[in-house]
Amino acid sequence: MVNIKVKRLHPDAVIPAYAKNGDAGFDFVAVEDTIIQPGESAKIPTGLAMEVPEGYEIQVRPRSGIGAKTKLRISNAPGTIDSGFRGEIGVLFDNTNKRPEKLTKDNTGSFMGKSLDNEVVRTKTSCIEGAYVIKKGDRIAQGVLAKVPKAEFEVVDELSQSERGTGGFGHTGVTA
Repeated sequence: MVNIKVKRLHPDAVIPAYAKNGDAGFDFVAVEDTIIQPGESAKIPTGLAMEVPEGYEIQVRPRSGIGAKTKLRISNAPGTIDSGFRGEIGVLFDNTNKRPEKLTKDNTGSFMGKSLDNEVVRTKTSCIEGAYVIKKGDRIAQGVLAKVPKAEFEVVDELSQSERGTGGFGHTGVTA
């Protein structure tokens, strides 16, 4: 067990916890509502800062449900929270949606669209079209604690031979 110190920077910040025994990741939760338009990016605040012990990192990874059900993608997945970082943890999202959703308008003049959990969200503006609404309290990403060994770099004139050699970037072909 590794002790991680957590500081609440926002009164509604949710302290991370593992949902089930055996889970590798714990959830990060949004502390404010955010609308991400198609083609736009946004940093979603968690209201938390952490003190990760030296020799470790926290990897910020996508939640599988968001990846399966939306066009939201974590921009730098996996993101890294280094042991020296003490600022607020934010999750960077890109809305890769290129198709606007059909909007409906209710009798109050509000437009309706979908949130992360496919719940209908109402807004007085039309900014929902093709956008996603991240609501305060939504579980937006997961964190995974990982040990990070330090590398020592040695400059040499030659490297050992390997089966792969210098082939890279698809050199083995595309499998159908």
